[in-house]
Amino acid sequence: MSRTAGLLLGFAADRLLGDPRRFHPVAGFGQLAGRAEKSLYADSRAAGTAYAGLLVGSVAAAGVFAERLVRDRPVARTVLTAAATWAVLGGRSLEREAEVMAGYLEKKEIAAARVRLGYLCSRDATDLEADELARATVESVAENTSDACVAPLLWGGVFGIPGLIGYRAANTLDAMVGYKSARYRNFGWCAARLDDVLNLLPSRACAVLTGFAAGRPGETWRVWRRDAPKHPSPNAGPVEAAFAGALDLRLGGTNTYGDEVEDRGSLGDGLPPTVPDIRRTAALARRVGYAAAVTAAILALRPRRSSQVED
Repeated sequence: MSRTAGLLLGFAADRLLGDPRRFHPVAGFGQLAGRAEKSLYADSRAAGTAYAGLLVGSVAAAGVFAERLVRDRPVARTVLTAAATWAVLGGRSLEREAEVMAGYLEKKEIAAARVRLGYLCSRDATDLEADELARATVESVAENTSDACVAPLLWGGVFGIPGLIGYRAANTLDAMVGYKSARYRNFGWCAARLDDVLNLLPSRACAVLTGFAAGRPGETWRVWRRDAPKHPSPNAGPVEAAFAGALDLRLGGTNTYGDEVEDRGSLGDGLPPTVPDIRRTAALARRVGYAAAVTAAILALRPRRSSQVED
């Protein structure tokens, strides 16, 4: 029960407090990874594999050690799991960013919204107007609901603290070096592929939870199965298509990321997003987060129940 209680307490802390304001562990890991990159960088997949393996492996090993340290101390294990869960989740902060974007666009402060979009994604917002900024926000909230909430909760439900912090380490490295730029095309290959593998099941789980959270499981499933293959990402595709079906919107299109132009196809049958759809998306993402927390709690209970049956 300590793992279940810790996950739920950590989720509650994220909902109430959002990300830690100071000394954020994920930010600290990012700084460490940045320093390691200066020492280990080389324009090769081998160097990038060593870099990702060292950092993610070290974090996961630290999680295993921490769980063993409190194995026979259920209260301490609950507290430690709750702290790790709070540190790795970003659902509340994601919702706040969506609310900030909605506020800027509702006040027609386009310049401020273009700058603020950088807090959600790396898309070039230089020439984006209100509706395109709304689309970028909706798509980013959809994708990050899986990355920042559903995936860490599910990995935590299955593997506890090592699953929580190991996943977040891999996801952070992907955000740092997983781009298809000249510098990271080879060095970031392993980080990007590792993140793809770790999100393969959680992204599909997020798509399923999205349909139920919206009360439109059939339509969500139909759009997901039909349109997700159009998206270049094997994991963002199912999630964004699911949100499109759940919200009756049409997402996708051509996006610019630095020197890369990406065609995401057309996802969904509705109208393109407008400014009011940002708050609708944030509300749906919040419901998906609650559903993921319940699912993770159930997953965390399964090993305990199995051992009781065997006894």
